[in-house]
Amino acid sequence: MKLAMTLLARDEADVVDAQIAFHLHAGVDVVVATDNRSEDGTTEILERYEREGVLHLIREEADDLRQSEWVTRMARIAATDLGADWVLNADADEFWWPRAGTFEEILGSIPDRFGAVRGAWRNFVPRPEDEPFFAERMTVRYCLPTYLDDPLATVFKAIHRARADVRVGRGNHEAFGDGLVPLRGWYPIEIFHFPVRSKEQGRRKYVTQYLALARNPDKGTPGQIVEAYQADMAGCFDSFYEPLVLTDEALEVGLARGELAVDTRLRDALRTMEREAGDGSKLAFERPALTEDALFASEVSAIPESDAALWLEERAAALERGIATLERSAPARLRRKLGRLGR
Repeated sequence: MKLAMTLLARDEADVVDAQIAFHLHAGVDVVVATDNRSEDGTTEILERYEREGVLHLIREEADDLRQSEWVTRMARIAATDLGADWVLNADADEFWWPRAGTFEEILGSIPDRFGAVRGAWRNFVPRPEDEPFFAERMTVRYCLPTYLDDPLATVFKAIHRARADVRVGRGNHEAFGDGLVPLRGWYPIEIFHFPVRSKEQGRRKYVTQYLALARNPDKGTPGQIVEAYQADMAGCFDSFYEPLVLTDEALEVGLARGELAVDTRLRDALRTMEREAGDGSKLAFERPALTEDALFASEVSAIPESDAALWLEERAAALERGIATLERSAPARLRRKLGRLGR
């Protein structure tokens, strides 16, 4: 079985090296990456993996964040050019962690009638910047179920069978194509999500996304991105960012209330990779204890609602595409009719 990972990155130098290395050690065989106008060293990191023969690099110069289109292109390349059997569509701030065995064991167990299996986000929160590397200090995650309209929503993403006709939906949540029926209700993969890792990274991320989405207004702009951009334009980004950072005092309260949990698995895995660099070993993933399974089930209890909302969003988008097609074709049909009448 060959597993490919797609990766869309722009100015992710603080995380992308660890992200790619982790997944190659976790069972990903090849990466298809799109570098979208990076200026912070991300391009050089991707080019290094390209020289090593494990990454197919696309350079995308557009500045309007057509994520679905660009990820779809990568997923199709994985199927048609790289011989992948399965495709994992990841963001640079995500680390996909198998919780029910290896990727190969999980994907090999999927019945033939299903074409996609889901993983669930587990969101890690910003901490004081007393350590440069994000994984060393961001070891606390939010552990209450939250719904789709929350910036830290508990949402799913899918690994899907490789298909030449695949279309990856917005946010990489779903993949559509012949035979890509999702296996619902089972989440054998955790997705460790580190969306905001430092003040400067957060400022750059939100401002870049706001400007890109402004060039593509049909997609809409999430409220948190608007709020961050407005704060930056007013010269008070600190007032937006500081409430996001988890202090030691807030950590104690959150742990006592069961709203937060200390989770060092990614940190420890990256430390192991550094110690064993060069020996070609793969990461080992321990199966969780029953108590952890129960906690995980409580966290992902919000996903069915998110699933329904995303399904409705996709149906609405499909309807809009159909209307647009009809609107484009109606004048042509009218011209043909007028032409026949004139003969």
